[in-house]
Amino acid sequence: MTRLFRSLRKTLTLTLTNQIPIQQQSLCISSPSSHIIPSRTYISQMHKEAFEGNISRLLRNEIQYELQSSSSSNPPADKFGSFLVDGRPGERWITLKRQFANENIKVEVTMFDGAVPAPKKSGGVANADEVQLHITLIVNISKEDGDVLEIMCSAWPDSIVIKRLLVRANKNMTAEPYAGPDFEELDDELQDSLYNFLEVRGINDELAKYLHQYMKHKDKTEIIGWMEKVKSYIEKK
Repeated sequence: MTRLFRSLRKTLTLTLTNQIPIQQQSLCISSPSSHIIPSRTYISQMHKEAFEGNISRLLRNEIQYELQSSSSSNPPADKFGSFLVDGRPGERWITLKRQFANENIKVEVTMFDGAVPAPKKSGGVANADEVQLHITLIVNISKEDGDVLEIMCSAWPDSIVIKRLLVRANKNMTAEPYAGPDFEELDDELQDSLYNFLEVRGINDELAKYLHQYMKHKDKTEIIGWMEKVKSYIEKK
């Protein structure tokens, strides 16, 4: 996106000049006694059309670039283990659902919402530009009595990290329940047990890897869709 708008700013002035025919450019500098000077409204309309045409061209180039760069990547499967995946096109979230014994499990997953510097490589230092992308998961596990166990997690490229958990006694309750202490403050054995609790339900490091692959593809798809909508709006008469 940065490259798109840098290009727009750099080429706009030249485009505006080139878009005006030579004869009309001369009207602006010739003697008023020998030529009719175009009205300000007419010139403004020409500038507007040149500006919009340039945006449309730049968006078209960006869309083509994104399509070519993603042509070799296959879309991820809409199923992972026992989870069915709803990609929710046009949104920043996806949803995974499954049954486990008498539990309904729903996992709400953001697109990439953060990053940290990549860890140092063994025997050297990671490139300063290398980062690890971060995804947020909200795991909701409900039973027949209506209570919901909500577990907030982070998904790094190869691991799930629990951040906090709470029990919602009623899905429709308006007040936010007490969320308990930070997960890292709990007893180590209790932490391990809760990780095993999620592992049994298919929420594990393999899921983290799948989600990062899925979100990379979704991010590319959403960017292309966004640019196509903007281009369509700009070109609308």
